[in-house]
Amino acid sequence: MNIREYPRSNYMKIYTKKGDKGYTSLFGGTAIKKNSVRLHAYGTVDELNSVLGLIISYNPDSKVSEIITELQKQLFVLGADLATLLSKKTKIKRIGKNEIQMLENWIDELDEQLPELTSFILPGGSAAGSVLHLARTICRRAERFTVELKDEGAVTEESIIYLNRLSDLLFVIARYQNFKTGIEEIKWMPGK
Repeated sequence: MNIREYPRSNYMKIYTKKGDKGYTSLFGGTAIKKNSVRLHAYGTVDELNSVLGLIISYNPDSKVSEIITELQKQLFVLGADLATLLSKKTKIKRIGKNEIQMLENWIDELDEQLPELTSFILPGGSAAGSVLHLARTICRRAERFTVELKDEGAVTEESIIYLNRLSDLLFVIARYQNFKTGIEEIKWMPGK
C-alpha cells in the first residue's frame, strides 16, 4: 500500500508553526522559551533516548537489548515528567521509586557477572560498548540540567535520583557489553 493511500485523518501534522517565535508548550499548556533549563533537561533526555536507539542498531547482547528497550520507555515517562510543571494538575505518570529500584536491580545483576573494577577504565570497546559510554555522559548532562531545575524547586527528587542511577547503570551495561563481546577494558594508569 502506498503511503498516499492512507487517510490523512490518521496522521498528526508534523509542523505546527507554534515554535517559530522561540517558544514551546509544556504539558498543561504553559509556554516557555526554547532555551530554558527545563527544555534543556527534557531535551537532553530525548537525546539520550535517541542514542540508546542507536545502540540497539549495533545488535548488542540480548540482555543489553532487553534493558535498553525498557529504558527507552522509561525515558519517555521521564521526559513527560520534566515537561510538566509540578504545580499543574495535568495527570501524567512520573518517574518514581519502582523505576529507580529496577535500575538498581539491573546494576546488581550485571555487575555480579563482571570482573572486579580496580581502576578507572577508558571509555571505548565494542561499537555498542563505546556508544553506551557516550550515553552515560549524555545522561550526566541531563542530570546536571535537572539538578538546576531542582534548585528552583521545579522537579521531583526521584527524577534526579533516577538519572544518577541511570548513569551508573549505563556504565555497568557498557562494561557488560564489552565483556560479552570479549573486548578487554583498558585501564587508565595515571602518569603513564
